[in-house]
Amino acid sequence: MQNVASSFVYLHKFYPLHSYSMQNKIKRIGVLTSGGDAPGMNAAIRAVVRTAIFYKLEVVGISQGYGGLIDNKIIPLQSHSVSKVISLGGTFLKSSRCPAFYTPEGRTLAMQHILKAEIDALVVIGGDGSFRGAQLLLEEHGLPVVGVPATIDNDIYGTDFTIGFDTAINTAVQAIDKLRDTADSHNMVFFVEVMGRDAGFIALYASIAGGAEATLIPELPSDIDKLCSYLEWDRRKNKTSGIVIVAEGEEQGSAVDIARKVKEKLPGYDTRVTTLGHIQRGGSPTCSDRVLASVLGHGAIEALLDGQWGVMVGQRNGQLVCTPFEEACAKHNEINKKWCEIAYVLSL
Repeated sequence: MQNVASSFVYLHKFYPLHSYSMQNKIKRIGVLTSGGDAPGMNAAIRAVVRTAIFYKLEVVGISQGYGGLIDNKIIPLQSHSVSKVISLGGTFLKSSRCPAFYTPEGRTLAMQHILKAEIDALVVIGGDGSFRGAQLLLEEHGLPVVGVPATIDNDIYGTDFTIGFDTAINTAVQAIDKLRDTADSHNMVFFVEVMGRDAGFIALYASIAGGAEATLIPELPSDIDKLCSYLEWDRRKNKTSGIVIVAEGEEQGSAVDIARKVKEKLPGYDTRVTTLGHIQRGGSPTCSDRVLASVLGHGAIEALLDGQWGVMVGQRNGQLVCTPFEEACAKHNEINKKWCEIAYVLSL
C-alpha cells in the first residue's frame, strides 16, 4: 500500500497506536451519519465506501446513526450501493440523535454489536456532538475512529469549511434574491432568519452575497436603536426597501422579536419576517460540497489506515489536515471580523 502519510499535513499530536491495530489488521470499516443532516453527506459516504473498496476493505453502513449501533441496524455496502447518491441531499443511511448512546450501558451494547459484525474501525460523519460519541468509543473500547465534519453551520474547528455549508448559503441567497423582489415592489423591510444558533457564518455570507442592509449575528453585540437609525438613514437615501439578515442565535431574539422591536420604534415601516428554517439543510449539494465531501471521505479512510485515530479530517488552505477530537470539539471556527466590516461597508 502506498505511503498515505504523505497525503496529510500533520499539525497536531495524535493518539498513539493502540494494541488493537498491532494485533488486528483493519479489514472491515463501518460508516454512519449522525446529528443534523447536511447536503453532501451522501457524497462523503460514497467516498468512504469506494476508497475502502480500493484498499480491499469491506464496508458496512450503520442506519440511523448511533441509534443504529444500539439497535444493530448494520447493512453491507458495495460500490453499487452508493451509485447515483452523490447528487442527493440528506443521508441515505439516515440520522438520529440517540440519548441512550451517551450512557455507558448504551455504548457497551453498541460495542457488542460492532464486535459481532466484525467491524474493525468506524468513520463518523457529523458535527462535534457526533465526534464526542466517537471519542468515547475510542477511549472506552479502543475502537479506531475518524470523523468527517458535516454541518451547515460551519462552526467546527479544524477545517475551513464543513460539508453542507456551501449548499446552505446558496439556498439562503436564492431565497433572499426572491424576497428582495417583493420587498422592492411593496417598499417593505424583510427580516430573514437563517440558521446558526451559535455561529453567524450562514448569516454573514448570505448577507454579503445577498446585498443585505444589515446583519445580526451571535458573535457581535447588536443594538436595536442603532439598527433603527441605520434603517432611517437608508430611507433618507431613498432606499424604500431593505433586507435584514438575522442568525437564529442572535442575542436580541428571533427575527420575529427584532422585527417587532423595530416596528415599535419605526411604526411607519412595513415589515415582514421570513424564517428559512430547515430548507437550508436540504437540496442537492453544490459542486463545492460534493468535492469537499469526496476529498474528506477519501481522507478518512487513509487516516484510519495510517493509524491516525481519534481525529477529524478537515481541509485548510487546500490541504488535508487532521485535528484531534478534543480540539475539534473544544474550539469553534471564528467569524472573520474583517468580513463583518466588509458587509457593513457594502451595505451603505
